[in-house]
Amino acid sequence: MPPSAPTFDDLLAGAQRSAVHLELRDSYYSNPRYEAWQKGHRVDWADRGQWWRPFHQQIADAVARGVQVRRARVVSEPVTDYIRWEHYVTHANTAAGEQVRWLPRRYASDLLLPGNDFWVFDDTVVEIHHFAGDGSFLEDEILDDPGLAELCAAGFERVWDRGIPHDQYEIR
Repeated sequence: MPPSAPTFDDLLAGAQRSAVHLELRDSYYSNPRYEAWQKGHRVDWADRGQWWRPFHQQIADAVARGVQVRRARVVSEPVTDYIRWEHYVTHANTAAGEQVRWLPRRYASDLLLPGNDFWVFDDTVVEIHHFAGDGSFLEDEILDDPGLAELCAAGFERVWDRGIPHDQYEIR
């Protein structure tokens, strides 16, 4: 990504109508919060200072200015431990105002979807996430290709239409 390319922070701050995120992987890179959860640590949701991060504030700020922020996750069942953890910490996303839905992978077989996780901002700019096979992050690619933005937005909407709202999705 060239140094002049906008960052995720720039793209979210500049969004006026929508920011949608599609996640397709069953595991991602390990991180200290996930590792602590694996060892039995649980968040005290009543203590916002314990879990509220700059990302959550960015989402809350976008939602406050009228941006609809939605995330859809396509997951295999039974879910991986990583997805189980993501489901647990999604409370923070929804508290920030993000809408989240889950789609069991078996219900996505007839959907045409892009091959990578992505964000689409205002149906015009796409941030594609590239990961290695082990889930480690490689790079983000920012593209303002109208055809790609349309393809990704349509794929997201197909998943969203079938997805189960976070508060109704039961981990299996």
